[in-house]
Amino acid sequence: MSVSLYRVKFARTMLLLQLVTFVVIGALFALKDLTWGMSAFSGGLAAWLPNVLFMIFAWRHQAGDPVKGRVAWSFALGEVLKVLATILLLIVALAVFKAVFMPLGLTWLSVLIVQIVAPAVINNKG
Repeated sequence: MSVSLYRVKFARTMLLLQLVTFVVIGALFALKDLTWGMSAFSGGLAAWLPNVLFMIFAWRHQAGDPVKGRVAWSFALGEVLKVLATILLLIVALAVFKAVFMPLGLTWLSVLIVQIVAPAVINNKG
C-alpha cells in the first residue's frame, strides 16, 4: 500500500471516529432533552465539519509534486480556514439557534480529544 493511500485511509478513519463520537454523545444528550441533543450535535458538527473541510483542502493541494514552501503555506492557510469555520459554526449555533452551552461545549471538546488521542491508539494497535 502506498504512503499516500495510507494517509487517506488514516484520515478517513479519524473523521469516522469523530463522527461516531459526536453522534453518540448527541444521542445520549437527546435522551435528556431534544434541545440538549441538538445542541450537542451542533457542537460536534462545529468540531468535525472544519476537520472535513481541512482534509478536503489538504487532499486537493497534495496532488502532483509539492513545490518547496507551498506545503507549509497551504497547511497554514488550511488551519486558518479551519479555525475561522469553527468560530463561525459556534457563533451560529449559540447566537442563531440558541444552543445550550454545556452539551455543545462538552461534545465539541470530546471530538477534539478524539482528534488528539485516536492517532496514538490507532498507531499502537499492532
